[in-house]
Amino acid sequence: MARSKIRGIERIEQKLVRIIQEPGADVGHPWHVRLMLGTLRVISLVFAGIVIIRRDLYRIGIFRRYPLGCQVISVGNITAGGTGKTPVVEIFARELQKSGRRVAILSRGYRKRELPWYQRLFKENIDPPRVVSDGTRLLLDSEMGGDEPYMLASNLPGVVVLVDKNRVKSGRYAVKRLKCDTLILDDGFQYWKLQHMLEVVLVDKTNPFGNGHLLPRGVLRESARNLKRADVIFITKSNGDSAALREQIRALNAKAEIIECCHKPRYLQNVYTARHTPLEWLKGKTLTTLSGIASPQGFEDSLRAMGAKVIHCDRYADHHRYNAQEIIDAVNRASDYKADALVTTEKDAVRFPHLETTPVPVYHLRVDIELLSGTESFHDAVERICFRKNARDPRP
Repeated sequence: MARSKIRGIERIEQKLVRIIQEPGADVGHPWHVRLMLGTLRVISLVFAGIVIIRRDLYRIGIFRRYPLGCQVISVGNITAGGTGKTPVVEIFARELQKSGRRVAILSRGYRKRELPWYQRLFKENIDPPRVVSDGTRLLLDSEMGGDEPYMLASNLPGVVVLVDKNRVKSGRYAVKRLKCDTLILDDGFQYWKLQHMLEVVLVDKTNPFGNGHLLPRGVLRESARNLKRADVIFITKSNGDSAALREQIRALNAKAEIIECCHKPRYLQNVYTARHTPLEWLKGKTLTTLSGIASPQGFEDSLRAMGAKVIHCDRYADHHRYNAQEIIDAVNRASDYKADALVTTEKDAVRFPHLETTPVPVYHLRVDIELLSGTESFHDAVERICFRKNARDPRP
């Protein structure tokens, strides 16, 4: 597909996401937009029915749920995109690894490169999952493995990262071939096929449940009342003032442990040299930004909060696959604006094609999780995973 056509589709996608994402953003539009929203509302009712039927088919046993005889932790969302799930998966994997577990992360690999449809159609053999990391070395790049799996594999040496739509298949591969005893199911709250031991769900403090509608009229993947299935709830992107949201969550789930966290910037890293620069460098600097993520506003605002002057922002659709010309244009634009640097996100940086030289430095912002409250609950959850007995786990 031509780049111009892809870009046009992405612009429509970005505009639609803005309308359906925030409460009140769908008010005051012309008739043709209201007609489109009405159509999306009908589709969302059909989607809600499918979600309920599918859930009930698993619950009554018509659709089978598969146990794998090891610990399976699901980390997922009740909304689509932008909750900051990848750093939470990373902190769980890191802590479990420290506790002596052989950890594998099972990801779907959203927007990874696929074989052409006609090759998949006539393929008779069942391929093994894609191994982004076998726990010893990186084996795939972000294009073949997906952005988040590649990031996780890069940041978690010793942790296995597998990509496949069929997470039962990739889980079996992790256990049998790579000797893993603990599986983290990335984006697993709606993945009923694989049995979970612990259900971790993320709720974005800045936009907990969107406009209250299900996809595609809103951003909910299922009704907010299904938050009652969660064992642990992470309130992400928090500023520490979450009393009202906690009360809302407690009305939906009285038993889950609630952990509050923020995404804490740690340093800048040069995309092409990997050199680190302290965050203090940002104070008083003039920047341009480039991002292709679900919620770019938070990223841009974090740079401003650290004292930078952001003079231009290039925004692409979530998971946009950059070509060299787009990066060259963005870097040259930063130079034309006399900016001190172009700054992007870590998730975007793994999709950047290599450039030999740039007229201004190109950095990505390294961010990880900082627990604001519920630290004890988090460590208790890790201990339950590490020491809870099951039929095939020889650990005490």
